[in-house]
Amino acid sequence: MRIHVSFYSYFRDLTDCSETTEEVPDGTTLESLLDRVRQRYPKLEPMRRSTLAAVGVDYQDRHYLLKDNDAVSLFPPVQGG
Repeated sequence: MRIHVSFYSYFRDLTDCSETTEEVPDGTTLESLLDRVRQRYPKLEPMRRSTLAAVGVDYQDRHYLLKDNDAVSLFPPVQGG
């Protein structure tokens, strides 16, 4: 399956890109995809627990089963003041 991954905010700086594509086997969960992305872009590892992940326009839990051509968006933790 082909999964499109977009990086937002300072995740773009950490990855030096705004998007990438990952080829994953059928039955891949969002968590497995995130593990692959962190291996490819190790600077994302410190945000492991606080990364927000959406598939399409909906935030999903880490057990979500991805489908071919899903669009995954990764956001850093939200801060306010």
